[in-house]
Amino acid sequence: MTQWDAEAAVVGLGAWGATALWKLAARGVDILGFERFTPGHSLGSSHGGSRMFRLTGLEHPQLVPLARRSGELWSELEDAAQERLFFPTGGLLIGPENGHIAGGTLRAAHEHGIEVRTYTARALRFQYPRHTGVPGHHIGVWEPSAGILRPERAVRTAVTLAQRAGARVYADTRITSVEPVTGGVLLHTAQRTVRVRQVIVTAGSWLATLVPGLPLESVRMPITWFRPLEPDGTFNLESFPVFMRELDDSRVLWGSGTEGGHDIKLGLEDRGVTAKPIDPDDSDRSVTPDDWSDLAGTLPAKIPGLETLPARVAVSTQTRTPDGQFVIGRPGGDPRVIVAGGDNGHGFPYATGIGEALADIAQGRPARVPLDFLSPDRFR
Repeated sequence: MTQWDAEAAVVGLGAWGATALWKLAARGVDILGFERFTPGHSLGSSHGGSRMFRLTGLEHPQLVPLARRSGELWSELEDAAQERLFFPTGGLLIGPENGHIAGGTLRAAHEHGIEVRTYTARALRFQYPRHTGVPGHHIGVWEPSAGILRPERAVRTAVTLAQRAGARVYADTRITSVEPVTGGVLLHTAQRTVRVRQVIVTAGSWLATLVPGLPLESVRMPITWFRPLEPDGTFNLESFPVFMRELDDSRVLWGSGTEGGHDIKLGLEDRGVTAKPIDPDDSDRSVTPDDWSDLAGTLPAKIPGLETLPARVAVSTQTRTPDGQFVIGRPGGDPRVIVAGGDNGHGFPYATGIGEALADIAQGRPARVPLDFLSPDRFR
């Protein structure tokens, strides 16, 4: 008979993997967690100091129930750790009324009964004067339930709670391959082979190398911080809240105001310029003017009052799917392997809900939130 090292393992302890590990360990499952770096590192997608949380999942109508459940679980994680992770600041979504950002937010709000408030372009410019150049046919949608999450702190908190509940965590340990065998899975490292009955692979940009056949593309996404020209308070979170703003050329400007004197975090979603394909094993994360010059050139007309050059720039990675939605489930119905990936740049706020869903799948429990639309087999 095979000697199993554990009932299950999680490979990749970013936001999704860390919360899955926490949930399974809290349920008493004999579970291992593997992270090729250190939990809370800056080489994946779960970093950058802040992430926007919102209930209005405009990327897909079925994401709203997942967002609601995730919000409940963020509170549960905070209570369990006595650690504050979510800051309910409210959030602003700007763009054409029938567009992707503002229009998608309104559709999600109306369909699911989420409280929002709308602004005309004129009222928006008056209420939030740092947003200039808003065309007359654009609107602002204010979601009071939105806010900011702390990604690095959240990952470390979930891993710590999992360890307290009995999970065995192996940091700085790279899984080189995942080999399904009769009755379970072999997880190969440079030093040894680990045997488990089933594995949850949440390895971000490395997912496709461990579980071949998934249509995933990894891209680099710069995160940029700018400083105000004048410390006049107009860039604090109250006057300049976390936002997403669709421009007339369909690019999306996003960011949030300062907190206690910190720099202003901004980014520009532009698939053709900054979001370049990346080899996740390439250790060169250096930045060039290409990472921020387009954004810097956009700011004077859209968000004036900032220094010309960024104060700092970091590189995040995103993993994309052809339809822009996550992949979550058992490929081909394999009882030994569960995958979760394809964050598409909007996966972090759902981490707690996805972690719970992965734990339910692993234990054969009914889904609390329907996620069939995210099945990895939809691309077959």
